[in-house]
Amino acid sequence: MISKRANETWGRGAANGHLFLLFSIVALALAACTNDMKDISQFERQAPPDQEIRDAHIRRSEGGRLQLTLDAPRIVQYRKPDTRTFYPDGVELHFFDKDHHEQTSIRADKATSFDDKNILTAKDNVVIINYTDGDTVYLEEIVWKSDEDIIYSNHPVRAVNGNRVTYGDGFTSDANMTNLRITRQRGIIEFEE
Repeated sequence: MISKRANETWGRGAANGHLFLLFSIVALALAACTNDMKDISQFERQAPPDQEIRDAHIRRSEGGRLQLTLDAPRIVQYRKPDTRTFYPDGVELHFFDKDHHEQTSIRADKATSFDDKNILTAKDNVVIINYTDGDTVYLEEIVWKSDEDIIYSNHPVRAVNGNRVTYGDGFTSDANMTNLRITRQRGIIEFEE
């Protein structure tokens, strides 16, 4: 037979055990509900876009003169926290001169346009072709500041013009690719065709 005092102690011990179990469950639940800023940021990026376009073929002209065309399998635009347009499945841009001849084209696997800042970044397998001079530039990333009329990169570059290949650590050019300069050239190779 258990004494009254032992029974009270056991009863309090059982109650303490239940309280401990309850606090443990609550603590685990609260720990599981902590919000890591990376998780919150990722959730915000996964919010639905404000606009999405599939199989886009955009033509821009001024005064009846075709200036550029843009082709992209998918365009996704967000307006918050700032206006950004994503080209997650690639993009092709074609620029035309006043006589409607194609001057330059840019192709990339991915691109992002920071619309409020007039900046476009293109990444992964970027190819720029200048049809006037015959230059073809291969690199991994470019930045195009349209209001400053400049395209540049601080990444390795390979430029091909006819039988001449030039390597460098970056480049700058105007948007028409008429004034291309390769920075920190590492070598020029000429070969016979």
